[in-house]
Amino acid sequence: MKVAIVHYWLVGMRGGEKVIEQLLDVFPDAVIITHVYDPSSVSDQIRAAEVRETFIGRLPGAKKHYQKYLPLMPHALEQVDMQEFDLIISSESGPAKGIIPRPDAVHLCYCHSPMRYIWDHYHIYKAGAGWLTKLVMPHLAHRLRIWDYTTAARVDHFIANSSFVAKRIETFYRRDAEVIAPPVATHEFMPTDELSDSYLLAGELVSYKRPDLAVEAFNASGRKLSIVGDGPMRQALEAKAGPNITFRGRIPFADLKAEFARCKALIFPGEEDFGIIPVEVMASGRPIVALGRGGALDSVVPDETGVYFDTPTVADLNAAIDGLEAHPTMLASPQVMRDHAETFSEEVFRNKIRASVEAALARARAGRGMRPQAEAAE
Repeated sequence: MKVAIVHYWLVGMRGGEKVIEQLLDVFPDAVIITHVYDPSSVSDQIRAAEVRETFIGRLPGAKKHYQKYLPLMPHALEQVDMQEFDLIISSESGPAKGIIPRPDAVHLCYCHSPMRYIWDHYHIYKAGAGWLTKLVMPHLAHRLRIWDYTTAARVDHFIANSSFVAKRIETFYRRDAEVIAPPVATHEFMPTDELSDSYLLAGELVSYKRPDLAVEAFNASGRKLSIVGDGPMRQALEAKAGPNITFRGRIPFADLKAEFARCKALIFPGEEDFGIIPVEVMASGRPIVALGRGGALDSVVPDETGVYFDTPTVADLNAAIDGLEAHPTMLASPQVMRDHAETFSEEVFRNKIRASVEAALARARAGRGMRPQAEAAE
């Protein structure tokens, strides 16, 4: 069986690329197809695979400015000859699922998110864009939405990385999706007995992650907060943060693991598709204070591995922290946190992917297929 993994671009090692590594563990001989490939920015495992670029990768400045070529990516995908492949797994967040498969091939789409910049985050991206992008964005986004919706029919089976994303797939593509959480390298994290009295906020300091809400809440409460990460909001956040809030910037991975294991709890105030960091912190034995929306609803068990707050307000966030501190057993139950985190391990992910692929192939062999047209005919 000839297998292709289609990924939007390979220019770094984030959550999507970690999924590619695990897919390569399951299908070590798979060919990777992507728009732009920078070998110096990916892992040895990905470099060892056969990687083919679409014509986007040959355009001027593509490795650095690939997103500017977004309007050309649908055409680029449809120019890729997929006739040799029996199984296709597309990794979707940017344009990836729009390849044209062989009629008897099976196409699974692992969807990190429908493209945010043309769907639910469209107005957020447009508001932050330059004047020229604002001018052309309505026309381009309209055409991309039509293409993105129609190409969902080329997918036999959708897999979402969270229930939140599955709902967005249903909303934007009118398709059901199986939920398989992304892989987390839980073996890299361990609890410690050396705990601090400081809470932790970790990740990129951008608006949708709501670091401003955390700063305002800790300014009001006076509790200690350590902020690890960098981003465009850092300077403004530092200007309004009180002396109880420390900014660490980007730190080495070994130091980050130590912060995860030592913190009183992780503050997770934004709405995210899934959110790897809360699982990593739970694998380190510490609880989570999360906004009760998005992917956190799949990973945090209320009153067992963390607490939720319902609305993104200072009062609600501080009330949730009060509730956590009123649960001393949760603050002192590292093994409970770790046991739960193990349900999101890389091994669990690989086993679920194998089962999903085997089920899809069995349906195809039975002559049923999974395309909407076939299901309707039944």
